Amino acid sequence: MESRKILSILVENTPGLTSRISGLFSRRGYNIDSFSAGVTADPRYTRCTIVTHGDEQILEQIVKQVTKLTDVVDLKVLNHKNSVTRELMLVKISAVNTDRQDILTIVEIFHGKVVDVTHDSMVLEVTGSQDKLAAFLDMLADYDILELARTGVTGLTRGADDVVILSD
Repeated sequence: MESRKILSILVENTPGLTSRISGLFSRRGYNIDSFSAGVTADPRYTRCTIVTHGDEQILEQIVKQVTKLTDVVDLKVLNHKNSVTRELMLVKISAVNTDRQDILTIVEIFHGKVVDVTHDSMVLEVTGSQDKLAAFLDMLADYDILELARTGVTGLTRGADDVVILSD
């Protein structure tokens, strides 16, 4: 049975890092559903969040293989109990004056923002779980979506017990 894993990987910030990680996945035929990365509070390190799927054996193999990469400092599997995860989505929709108030109501319900408005369109921003973003898109089904961009999931574990202390 296929399931999904969210991997939070702390890595040394070195050139070619994303290439090495994605190369590991492609060489072994593993799929990346989403990938996000950014420098941490310490610029020597980057945190990558990868969402992948497969059966339990494949997911265990992915964790083992990623952990073996030389730049990997720490790897955590994020789940609903031990972590906080979010994704950012921008949606550009066609919007004329008669639609705007209804659209604003939907945006408000989902605690989103209107980040751009033109005479014929609006760009909306929503952050949250993938379920929340799917529900937001479902509410926009009656409108013409012109463009859509998603960051992919990012996340951190809860609490201070599981934090990796980096030394100089």
